[in-house]
Amino acid sequence: MKVPITREGYANLKKEHENLLNVKRPKILKAIEEARGHGDLSENAEYDAAKEEFQFLQKKVAETEEMIKNSEIIDKRNGDFENVEFGCTVTLVNLDTDEEAEYRLVGPYESDINRGTISIASPLGRALMGKSVGDEVNFNAPGGQRTYEVVKIT
Repeated sequence: MKVPITREGYANLKKEHENLLNVKRPKILKAIEEARGHGDLSENAEYDAAKEEFQFLQKKVAETEEMIKNSEIIDKRNGDFENVEFGCTVTLVNLDTDEEAEYRLVGPYESDINRGTISIASPLGRALMGKSVGDEVNFNAPGGQRTYEVVKIT
């Protein structure tokens, strides 16, 4: 199954993959070689730590490659957004607290609440899809039921 991703998100995944292969992997391999040079490998904590780090890196490389393989770039529309859809930015007002929040809807591989992006597969993301300005959105958050109003779609 293909996972939607923005063009920027895909580029970032590719960049991360390149960094893992061309920067981090050579550093870890060098650390393994240096640790090997310290003699007895059975009691060499540096060697064990470097090998463990290498195994973790290999797993991360495989995960990143899988994400790249499963990604489908979805280009966002330009112009007026009538309804919430993938790639748009939504301004919401929490109807319980009057707090305003702004989120960009992206795929699961690139969502990061700290950067203002949420996955279309998240509870809020799913609830927002297809909504219009003025619509109320109800969804279950980890802290309980929440109600937002869609104020702006860009």
